[in-house]
Amino acid sequence: MLDTATYTPRLKADYQNRIRAAMIEEFGYKNAMMAPKLDKIVLNMGVGEAVKDTKKVKSAEADMTLIAGQKAVITKAKNSIAGFRVREEMPLGVKVTLRGDRMYEFLDRLITVALPRVRDFRGVKGTSFDGRGNYAMGIKEHIVFPEIDFDKVDEVWGMDVIICTTAATDAEAKALLKLFNMPFNS
Repeated sequence: MLDTATYTPRLKADYQNRIRAAMIEEFGYKNAMMAPKLDKIVLNMGVGEAVKDTKKVKSAEADMTLIAGQKAVITKAKNSIAGFRVREEMPLGVKVTLRGDRMYEFLDRLITVALPRVRDFRGVKGTSFDGRGNYAMGIKEHIVFPEIDFDKVDEVWGMDVIICTTAATDAEAKALLKLFNMPFNS
């Protein structure tokens, strides 16, 4: 069992020791607090099949909880949409917001384990920034994470990963993620 009082995630220590200094040198910040850092990582999984079978949301919640290492929240429909057979308050997906040590642990597993397991992986798109320093990407199969037992999966879902940083521009955020070894293809 890990002693959580003395344990620091690998990427968090790397940020404090190497990445922050590299960002200050590259962009010429006046002090260390101006250097961008990770704010949070939001994981989202939409379960469209939940319209027919609400048990699928429970299964997605269990899988998301395993992937994130913290309890997932079930998201519900805000409005009724007759064309999609969706009623108000119907469960339609799950989400998790990671901060602190869990955020760094997830990012480490995403970059070093999950993304290399994606079939025909050639890097992530380097243009998926929102203009304010946040990066969004999609994963087509949630089974690329080692926590998911492939034999026990009843359905394969895609998921969204949004990495929120304190960077003011996309260039700063991309430089930060490159220093974290995010495999950009461009």
